[in-house]
Amino acid sequence: MRLGVNIDHIATLREARRGKLPDPVAAAIAAEMAGADGIVCHLREDRRHIKDKDLFLLKEIVKTHLNLEMAATDEMVSLATEVVPDMVTLVPENREEVTTEGGLDVLSNTDWIEDVVRQLRSHNIVVSLFVDPAIEQIKAAAKLNADYVEIHTGLYANAGDLGDVMDELEKIRSIAMAAAKLGLGVSAGHGLDYHNVRDILDIEQIEELNIGHSIVAKAAMIGMERAVRELLQIIRR
Repeated sequence: MRLGVNIDHIATLREARRGKLPDPVAAAIAAEMAGADGIVCHLREDRRHIKDKDLFLLKEIVKTHLNLEMAATDEMVSLATEVVPDMVTLVPENREEVTTEGGLDVLSNTDWIEDVVRQLRSHNIVVSLFVDPAIEQIKAAAKLNADYVEIHTGLYANAGDLGDVMDELEKIRSIAMAAAKLGLGVSAGHGLDYHNVRDILDIEQIEELNIGHSIVAKAAMIGMERAVRELLQIIRR
């Protein structure tokens, strides 16, 4: 199972002082040196953390796999087709949210998302759709010729009751199986950390985990390279 390290919150720390440090590009280099399989960043409409300059620099320096998370807007499609990251993950976006609150509603936005997927794929960009663990969303993603789905694991990660945890885990497991049967690549992310990731590792259809906040939180205490290595040890057992 591959690990994509999301470096957004390195940029969040930088923006707390609107300065130059810490540098998300330097964090990406450290993550790759520690063995990360890819780098993930989310360029938001309001540019609250990652900036356009960061994205262009990341394209130049990332040697593994650059995954750009973005909303399905004309502005973002234009930027993506200029930068040409290895992958684009289409996500919902709400200016008032602290973090992404749920999956993309593929079913209700089929025509628009289909056009965005087509534009991105015409530039040889692999396209993933960030979706809730719901079968109708997975089926819609497959019909739109997406390459991957990223399963939103937020409800699983935030569940407090053990029964709820197990219920959400089984939803993720069954949806991952369904997505694979439909020919989609499968990744997962949101709210995963050094503890709750362990049960996700048993779902063989999931090829990649995209994790950011928990890594950055640990990196603040022990450094990025060590934080990434410790998570990789758990993932690769």
